[in-house]
Amino acid sequence: MIFETFAAGGCKSYLIGCDATRAAALVDPELSLVDRYLGAASQHGVHVRFLVDTHTHADHFSASRELGQTLGAPVVMHRLSPAPHANLRLDDGDMLIVGQLRLEALHTPGHTRDSMCLVVGDRVLTGDTLLIGGTGRTDLPTGDPYALYESLFGKLLKLPPETLVFPAHDYKGRTSSTIGAEIAENPRLQRKERAEFVAMMEKLDLAAPTHLTEALRANMSGGKTVAQMLAEAAAHIPFVSLAALHERIGANSRDVVVLDLRESDAFRGGHIPGARHLPRGQLELRVNAELPDPTVRIVTCCEFGKISTLAAATLRELGFGRVAALDGGVNAWREAGYPLET
Repeated sequence: MIFETFAAGGCKSYLIGCDATRAAALVDPELSLVDRYLGAASQHGVHVRFLVDTHTHADHFSASRELGQTLGAPVVMHRLSPAPHANLRLDDGDMLIVGQLRLEALHTPGHTRDSMCLVVGDRVLTGDTLLIGGTGRTDLPTGDPYALYESLFGKLLKLPPETLVFPAHDYKGRTSSTIGAEIAENPRLQRKERAEFVAMMEKLDLAAPTHLTEALRANMSGGKTVAQMLAEAAAHIPFVSLAALHERIGANSRDVVVLDLRESDAFRGGHIPGARHLPRGQLELRVNAELPDPTVRIVTCCEFGKISTLAAATLRELGFGRVAALDGGVNAWREAGYPLET
């Protein structure tokens, strides 16, 4: 089996291929890694026959639709997915044939109504149903802690204990686990009684994903591709160059607020001097309290400039008329050698 893992922040995606036939499937692809997927497929000499999303993602932009159009491959999701661009919809127990490999779908609702896991050979790709040392959250749209309990204890954890576990997220650099290790060590799975498990999930106080609004809009509706959303947003906002922002900051000007939309770890790791931190997932909820003056000059920034473009358009819709986005994002700022605060 050809098996390669890709990481974008805490998001994990997987290329699974058949050695004998060179057929492959790409699972949970993320938009920022499109070129890496295409390069990996070329390097392995495989033809990607399926683009699979294990559920409707709220925490990243899926690349399935874009890659499906590029590669001429169907987008695969569970039959309950709301995405109209899903070409192939699976039921519980359905299989995808990838050369000599068989990818079996297990419907595991709970994190979302359309969540599924994929069993292939000695491993299972668990999406956001089961994580290493955790489980998927149930407080986002279509989440259900009761359904998650049944999916875990009634189905997924009944796989052989030696089954390798590859989740769609991990924020601690871990690559895989096993069903047996998770049963023994995962803190959430120690709540074996249904009522106790549900109570635990309902008490979790988790921050919203960085770009919840745009990600759900793109991944759930399928009405517009992310590229279209970015193009539309870019047509309605101005941008600020790295040099111009650096000069303005260097002049100690107080007429601009740099708004960093990344998550806490990324912000603490290095941000533009003087930037304020407001994660994208909390933008609509907190912006009026954080920035009570709608006439203030705002420059939004994120890692690569995509989220900040969408957020700038959102802020303009909310009445902040002097918003621009940083061209290239913090990554371009860093590569240009401009200073960062930690």
